[in-house]
Amino acid sequence: MESGGGGGESVAAETIAIGSANFPESELLAEMYAQVLEAEGIEVERNFNIGARDLYLAALEDGSIDLLPEYNGALYSSLVEGGAPEGVTDPEEVYDAMVEVLPEGIVALEQSEAEDKDTLAVLPETAEEYGLETMEDLTDVAGELTLAAGPEFSERFQGLIGLEEVYGITFAEFRPLDAGGPLTREALLSGEVDVANIFSTDSTIETESLVVLEDTESLFLSENIVPIIRESKVNDTITAALNEISAALTTENLTEYLAMVQVDKQSSSEVAAAFLEEFGLV
Repeated sequence: MESGGGGGESVAAETIAIGSANFPESELLAEMYAQVLEAEGIEVERNFNIGARDLYLAALEDGSIDLLPEYNGALYSSLVEGGAPEGVTDPEEVYDAMVEVLPEGIVALEQSEAEDKDTLAVLPETAEEYGLETMEDLTDVAGELTLAAGPEFSERFQGLIGLEEVYGITFAEFRPLDAGGPLTREALLSGEVDVANIFSTDSTIETESLVVLEDTESLFLSENIVPIIRESKVNDTITAALNEISAALTTENLTEYLAMVQVDKQSSSEVAAAFLEEFGLV
């Protein structure tokens, strides 16, 4: 995978201001970036929990921050009118398309295989009862099952429309709750629904041993984690350090470490340090 950001000299960089969105996973990733750069002798300023995408992208463009973790599909969709087109879901395709529409002066480094994306998840006993491993396995049994997701899931191609067109899946009932949120999770765990649209790094997957059904036809848009940075701040030291984090991250280990923050209530600083140590990044 090629980096969207260039090189430059391997010299000590001036202070790097690192931002994050206002949710725990983004802060954890930003803290990993901060600690690995500090280990390289780079001075870091933390500016976490900025808010929604429009706020932190504005901060990136005006120089208030220099670097933050992003998600290739969500960022691409936000930068193109009408969102990501149907059929552009593969991580490499989405990355290449995203790089083409980044604001001037902003570049992307290497993306990770780790992603926080839409999934369909079931309880272990449901997976065993119906023989569910992939989304294709739902085709013949969905007529007996209830699905919970956010209300917009009923109108999205990467939702009920695509499930029917791509997989031939039609559920007995759709329960509009919240997008990967506590209402959807509780409905699944309580047995009120059989299948739930949950994001792939949700700590519930780890704590409740949920079975995430493989999206064999790549219906759901990829959401690979990728550092985006002001081009003026890029050098070889920063590029190498951040690319090593991207290479070490997987959806599975990110889910595991995020649970330490969300479930065990450890600080993002502690958990980031543990991750970097385990994978030999500091």
